[in-house]
Amino acid sequence: MQVTDSEFKPIAEENFPRQLDIATVSIYGLAILSAGMFMFLPLVNLIHPSPWQRSIGFLHGSASMLTTIVVAYTGHLAFPLLRGSAKVLPPVRTLAFWSSIITFLGIASGNFAYMRYRADASYGGARAWLKTHSPLVQYVFMEYHEFSVLFTLPLSVACAWILWSYGDTILEKKNRPVLTATCVALMGMMFFGMGGFVTGLGIAKVHAL
Repeated sequence: MQVTDSEFKPIAEENFPRQLDIATVSIYGLAILSAGMFMFLPLVNLIHPSPWQRSIGFLHGSASMLTTIVVAYTGHLAFPLLRGSAKVLPPVRTLAFWSSIITFLGIASGNFAYMRYRADASYGGARAWLKTHSPLVQYVFMEYHEFSVLFTLPLSVACAWILWSYGDTILEKKNRPVLTATCVALMGMMFFGMGGFVTGLGIAKVHAL
């Protein structure tokens, strides 16, 4: 039986998903999946054989993870702000404020972990073990980790104060040097936060609490 052109009705295009929709769903799906896997990282501490790592390691790991995400996103927004984008100023101002609080919590939880880290070798202290078996980790990774992450707190406090003090006037031409210095400080905060997180993971991989 021959089908004439009048009897043939093509399927409407709207019944098929557009390529743009598929790409959007795929990108968002992969982003959410990747973020979920990344956030799962501190939970590994809960199955660690060391009771100190299960408690202090989980606490500091979770706080460090949250700190890194917030400061990294804040530093990422500093790039369009440096170009004078007015629409990112309100979220950067808010994130700079919350970065100060979250960074303080991350450093405070790190002090609890550091007390255990400094324990004597007879108590299984990680520092004493590293100095004996892997001094490079102690004198390079830990020294950098120890001091670099501390810079995130004064940088976040200073940036938050500047952004809230100047308000929208920081985008004016006369305040361009202040805006540039603030954006560079936000980028530095992102660098120190991510560097501290990576070195902390490296140290924990060699010897946990």
